[in-house]
Amino acid sequence: MPSPNTVTGKIYRYIFKELEEHPEGIRWVDLNDRILKKYPDFHPKTINGCIWKLTQLFPEEVHKPEKGLFQLK
Repeated sequence: MPSPNTVTGKIYRYIFKELEEHPEGIRWVDLNDRILKKYPDFHPKTINGCIWKLTQLFPEEVHKPEKGLFQLK
């Protein structure tokens, strides 16, 4: 997990918090909107990039059971 002091670290920690609160999974668009509301000063492309790489960086923790849906394993 990236450092919680970096922008991406804050984003990833928030993503995991949201995924834990929604065991049924969360859609990309909803996840993106929630992050933008939580961190309005973060660049939207940084947020998009973090979501895009989520399953690549954390393949043991996160999967996509269907297109656009992220869920903890």
